[in-house]
Amino acid sequence: MEQNKIINDYLSSVKRQFEYYKALGDKTFEQLSDEQLFTEIVEGTNSVAIVAKHIAGNQLSRWTDFWTTDGEKEWRNRETEFELIEMKSREDLVNRWNAGWNCLFEAINSINEQNFNTLVYIRNMGHTIPDAVNRQLCHYSYHVGQIVFLGKLILGND
Repeated sequence: MEQNKIINDYLSSVKRQFEYYKALGDKTFEQLSDEQLFTEIVEGTNSVAIVAKHIAGNQLSRWTDFWTTDGEKEWRNRETEFELIEMKSREDLVNRWNAGWNCLFEAINSINEQNFNTLVYIRNMGHTIPDAVNRQLCHYSYHVGQIVFLGKLILGND
């Protein structure tokens, strides 16, 4: 019984953390103009849109068929995540961003006491649920921090 409480507390905690980081990204998008979302601060650096596209691409790869397929999908082309191909507007950005987060939350919501000890695979390496989830939580918090920082650079004191 105690182990089930620990599992459920952990899952509640990571859901809150993922929700927090999604909200930080959402709030940054809301404060930026359409043009600012796609602005490269310095030539050759990533815009807010590019970082968000990369997060979504990673989420769709890692969390689609979470239990049955490797988290590094054959259909993922990571390099194109750093190009504005197929993303030209705020709507495109927000739709892709939300698709990634929806995929993540669907997978997280499928984790429970019965399957918590199941190994999942990322790049052909077995991961415990905490390892897989924590790996992605760290990755997304890092990139959302970049989004927030870019937003602050773009907006300055505004």
